Amino acid sequence: EIVHMSNCCLCFILITALERQVFDFLGYQWAPIMINFFHIIMVILGLFGAVQYRSRYVIMYLLWTLLWVGWNVFVSCLYLDLGGLSKDDDILSLGVSSHHSWWKENGPGCESERLPSAGWKNQQNPELTTVLSCWLEYQYIEILHCIIQLLVSLPGFVYACYVCPPDQFNFIGEFHHPSKPSKLLF
Repeated sequence: EIVHMSNCCLCFILITALERQVFDFLGYQWAPIMINFFHIIMVILGLFGAVQYRSRYVIMYLLWTLLWVGWNVFVSCLYLDLGGLSKDDDILSLGVSSHHSWWKENGPGCESERLPSAGWKNQQNPELTTVLSCWLEYQYIEILHCIIQLLVSLPGFVYACYVCPPDQFNFIGEFHHPSKPSKLLF
């Protein structure tokens, strides 16, 4: 039953990671796109490890989850301008482009104004849209994404620890479910 619950939790984590990936693609934020891609792969491997009783995959998921928590804390600090970080830097786009969060212009309740001047198009990095006001500013939406990822990672981490306790290991590094016979006995 606990394996079933951990699988449901990992599936929910996967769905939220896919949602986050879509919005990072819309904003051309290349660092989050790569990190989200690795996260999706690690969640799938963790799910496989839990279903197939493969401890290495579950442990890999557990270690990745610690890195994932660190990443989400970093992104939150970036959008809150903490620790010398600034949301105006192009860290998340890896300096490749001047793109920013998709939510900056498309957030809930955002009113934008298209700039009619043809002179703007001749600029090196034209900003053709000016956002006048939003119901919820984009940095808070990004921080909410991070908080959601942190909240869904916690039960995933706990279930993975429970599915893969240290006393279930044999010398090969695999673990076996109490209802499954051990390969060492045969």
